[in-house]
Amino acid sequence: MSKEYTIAFYNVENLFDPINDPSTDDNDFLPNSRKRWTAKRYTHKLYKLSKAIASIGQTDDPPVIVGLAEVENKKVLKDLVSQKELKPFQYSFIHFNSPDERGIDVALLYQKKSVAITSAEPYAVDLTDDHGVKDYSRDILKIALRLADEQIHILVNHWSSRREGAGETEYKRVVAAQKVNGITTQITENYPNAKIIVMGDFNDNPHSKSIQILENGSQLYNPFETVWTPSKGSLNYKFKWLMFDQILLSHNFLDINQTGLKFRNADVANDAELSQYHGKFKGQPFRTYVGKKYFGGYSDHFPVYVRLYA
Repeated sequence: MSKEYTIAFYNVENLFDPINDPSTDDNDFLPNSRKRWTAKRYTHKLYKLSKAIASIGQTDDPPVIVGLAEVENKKVLKDLVSQKELKPFQYSFIHFNSPDERGIDVALLYQKKSVAITSAEPYAVDLTDDHGVKDYSRDILKIALRLADEQIHILVNHWSSRREGAGETEYKRVVAAQKVNGITTQITENYPNAKIIVMGDFNDNPHSKSIQILENGSQLYNPFETVWTPSKGSLNYKFKWLMFDQILLSHNFLDINQTGLKFRNADVANDAELSQYHGKFKGQPFRTYVGKKYFGGYSDHFPVYVRLYA
């Protein structure tokens, strides 16, 4: 009887605590801010996110590993894994502060009963604008771990947004893709048959230039090329489904003759509970905010996941 393991990624939409941090731009997420980010709202979001994470994959055992984007600090991660919906599964986490100007980082949750961390380190993405001014972005988080008696290398990403325009910012995501390719090259030089998982909010779709550079340069399989359809994605913009959140795997996960972990399937966790349930946005992610208006939902992204089996 094979054992299954769910590995997920989730952009949790601005998981800030309501405490002012003078070193970051968290001014929108304070009790006296325009968004009125109170302790009550923060607690409610933790409850919502913990329910969402526990339900990813719709199995009795929640994901053994969850990559996260848009977390402020270690406090919010401690508060998240302490929620009653997640506490029984004994999650721990890996997190480093990045130089992102908004103060949002990536992180990794993992179940201690199933996962042993071997190493973890952040990698900066070096960006400059047209005037040579440094542009600070989220670091790439690289983790080596053991799962099912096998070494796995995971890279968690949150690439630069399209806020100033998709074309105008494309070069930033290309730089990030090339950085990941450099990291995976280092890994395979040390471990020629390394099993590698690259996950993240890439702010690009599977067919975008940056993702193609990543897929080809790191020799990865992207199951979300076929998961993404006109009626399914990880987020929705102007009533168009996008697949910015993806999990790519090295091709050795596809070898059914090997004895280790193998790829079974991939999907978007777009359950009804995580979706808007009425109105013109019905079926889209149930967000915490739309602009300044508080909706009290989960996130503006759906989680994505892959299932492995051994």
